[in-house]
Amino acid sequence: MFRPVALLKASHPEPGAAVTLALALLAIGVGHSAWGVVGVAAAIGATQLSVGWVNDWLDADRDRATGRADKPIASGAVSRRTVGISGLIASLAVPLLGLPFGAAATVCITAVGVFALLYDWPLKSTPLSVLPYLVAFGLMPAFVVLALPGHPWPPAWLVAAGALLGGGAHFANVLPDLADDAATGVVGLPHRLGAAWSQVAAGGLLLAATLTLVFGPAGPPTWPGVAAAAAAAVVLPAGWYAGRKALKRGTRQVAMFRSVIVVALIDVALLVFSGRVV
Repeated sequence: MFRPVALLKASHPEPGAAVTLALALLAIGVGHSAWGVVGVAAAIGATQLSVGWVNDWLDADRDRATGRADKPIASGAVSRRTVGISGLIASLAVPLLGLPFGAAATVCITAVGVFALLYDWPLKSTPLSVLPYLVAFGLMPAFVVLALPGHPWPPAWLVAAGALLGGGAHFANVLPDLADDAATGVVGLPHRLGAAWSQVAAGGLLLAATLTLVFGPAGPPTWPGVAAAAAAAVVLPAGWYAGRKALKRGTRQVAMFRSVIVVALIDVALLVFSGRVV
């Protein structure tokens, strides 16, 4: 594997790119200039690179011991030192990329980076594993608003919706790999609750995020918002039912994960196109 590609893979690029794109779209939606959108995307992207690289740097010995050939460090495609240095550079870049947007935005995006790293260590294998997701995902849309000219204060419903979305994403993200994670010593809150209750938690948090986005802004809910809430109310129970059947069969828990992804995309669309953030 070409070394730069291996280094990029070690950053967990798919979820990182998805989060960065969603926040860049939100930046467009709230009225950032073209350069503002680029700056927001760069700062958010740095947090995602930081958490991904540091995660693989920390887990390198465990990944080697369990034969994780899909991990670039464990497979020898890139050195642990290179990944570690990259993670350090990305982490230090986060507050620097926030500086052009003012003090409040800089503090906000720095807190995002700090809580993301707290997930990598020491909270990933504790009952508090969901906490960094709640805080970081709540603060990311807040950063987008604080970064606007005039630095308006983000509405409480926006922060709450981001936090709920992040919490739901945490539970959904680990569902397909609960057994593999437990075998490698990762025992966070979803692992302690088990697959069945983690499905309930993921669905409940995502549904709450959808309802917050629909009914949180001032004024009556829009018809697209009501339709989105109705879709979430159908998709999530369907995913839970399919996931429960898979659990009984002993197969991978992908149905609930996929339903949560669908609802998360609905939530992002609501967030970007609501037009009532500020």
